[in-house]
Amino acid sequence: MPKAHGQIRKSQIVTTFGPGALLDLPNHSVIIGGLDTWKWESTDTRDRKMISEGRLASKLRGELGLGSIDFFEPPVHSDDQSRPRTGITAFQFPEWYVTQKAKPWPKDPTVKTRMLLNASRLTKTRKGMKFRDEDGVDFSVVPIRFIRACPRGHIGDIRWKDFVHKEQYSKCPNRDLFFDEYGASGDISDIVIRCGCKASRPLLEATKVDLFPLGHCDGNRPWLGLKQSEDCDQISRLLIRTASNVYFPQSISVISIPEVSSPIETATEGVFRDIEWIAGPSDLDILRRNPRVGEALQPYSNEQVWSELARRKQGAGGPVKPVKQAELETLLRPTATQEIDDVEKYFNAKALPEREWRLDAPWMDSVESIVLVHKMREVVAQVGFTRFEPKMSDINGEPDFDLKVETAALSKGEGSPWFPAYENRGEGIFISFKESAIAGWLANTKVADRVQVLSDGFEIWKNSPEREGTKRTFPGGQYYLLHSLSHLLISSISLECGYPASSIKERIYSMPGVGYGILLYTGTADSEGTLGGIIEVGRNIKEHLKIALDSGRLCSNDPVCVQHDVKNQHDNRHLLGAACHGCLLISETSCEQQNEFLDRSLVVPTVAHVGASFFRAN
Repeated sequence: MPKAHGQIRKSQIVTTFGPGALLDLPNHSVIIGGLDTWKWESTDTRDRKMISEGRLASKLRGELGLGSIDFFEPPVHSDDQSRPRTGITAFQFPEWYVTQKAKPWPKDPTVKTRMLLNASRLTKTRKGMKFRDEDGVDFSVVPIRFIRACPRGHIGDIRWKDFVHKEQYSKCPNRDLFFDEYGASGDISDIVIRCGCKASRPLLEATKVDLFPLGHCDGNRPWLGLKQSEDCDQISRLLIRTASNVYFPQSISVISIPEVSSPIETATEGVFRDIEWIAGPSDLDILRRNPRVGEALQPYSNEQVWSELARRKQGAGGPVKPVKQAELETLLRPTATQEIDDVEKYFNAKALPEREWRLDAPWMDSVESIVLVHKMREVVAQVGFTRFEPKMSDINGEPDFDLKVETAALSKGEGSPWFPAYENRGEGIFISFKESAIAGWLANTKVADRVQVLSDGFEIWKNSPEREGTKRTFPGGQYYLLHSLSHLLISSISLECGYPASSIKERIYSMPGVGYGILLYTGTADSEGTLGGIIEVGRNIKEHLKIALDSGRLCSNDPVCVQHDVKNQHDNRHLLGAACHGCLLISETSCEQQNEFLDRSLVVPTVAHVGASFFRAN
């Protein structure tokens, strides 16, 4: 979008402001347009920046039942007037505004009243929308902060005349609408919508879904353009336009790793779009003249490529393993004498010698290895979005497509399927733990009792109406342990080394029979990553781990924090044990589970739980 309107980073399009998201620009309030409205210099997809990631494509093909999938970076706006306009399209939303300046109501001077206006009555200027009254005086207006939506992702303006007249406004002359505030707090309980015909209705009634105050959903999908509504059987619900539950992008990410399995799968994936149409092995002779195809398929015969291509088209191709399992198996392979390095230089890792992290550090006894990941690439793609409730990936990185809250479409579904994506280059630290140590800890009676309490909270969370249909299962005490320790480490590293906590991301590996580990990494879209900073942190990881354990024993909110009851029906934090903003909660951009599944009592002794910790008091 033009600089005059506002700019956002490419990664934000995928993770925060994708199609269907609401965004406040300096002078406009908009909804980000669907993929069909994004503009490149030409319609030829070969002119776009493609991101190739075979594991991610194979996973989504299996989950979504698609034949082929592409990943493209979002288009960048060009200021060159001589070339076609490029960038992200955004549509004006909402269509209703209130005047910015409030006036006392003559009947009650304590009440502040504003006019409620449709965009059709406004004038668009460079500084936003303006309302001109009968005397020619211009009034500044701001978008109304209340809208309606449904669990299927549809969204639209509240039908204000229907609401204030309870769907009987046809008997009312065409009068002005007013937004009256009976208090200075701006709380919804202090707001009344009033018509010039003297009809009025408290806005608080819009929250009572069982009374159908906003009517049935009309299936409106304004991010896809005009007349793009669809049938919907849901009831419209009130939403605050800037609330956090208006938009939850559903994304999936993978770490690009050298595959342990057949390399022909990766090679074929990279040129799948060029060869998917072939009718037999002989057709490949012509396609190999393309330098990119020829280079990718050079080690393999036509028959081998045809066999792999047939498997993919029949749905047999792609990884059977969960997303994280393949990553964990690769991260467990490096040793102090042998590094893992892939051909395309996306991944380079080598284990740190034990003498550098185990000596004089008894708290490291349960650690199996420390791996320094000198180079890595993360690919993140958005496949849809939800409203009201997020669809998080499970602990193994698998997307939850079965949740009752329906995933909304990113496009009209026309043409070849593709998804917006971006890649980060960076580095990280991988800490693996001994399976025997975690198994012995789980066998402790006090640990089992604490884990059962957390499991009861998970069942309450899972059985709520919004999560009907989810296949998620309790992650186990080992995941709570690793996830909580990861958050303590992120906070420790950021405090000691100057890294902002929001710049460090985590990836938790909790797979009995495969291994246990924590990957902390940081990266940027720049090809040089972060130039070794996090690697130096890894070389002194034993000191950072000790600081993290010490900081977890006591929270500034104890004893309230540590005595939190996960089964409390009046508190919706059913997935959190001893965890709050004073100890474990970090930036949600860093956490892979949106600050859920945390309990520091399983990591270190706390004032209320002494015998359930993995690390003992030193």
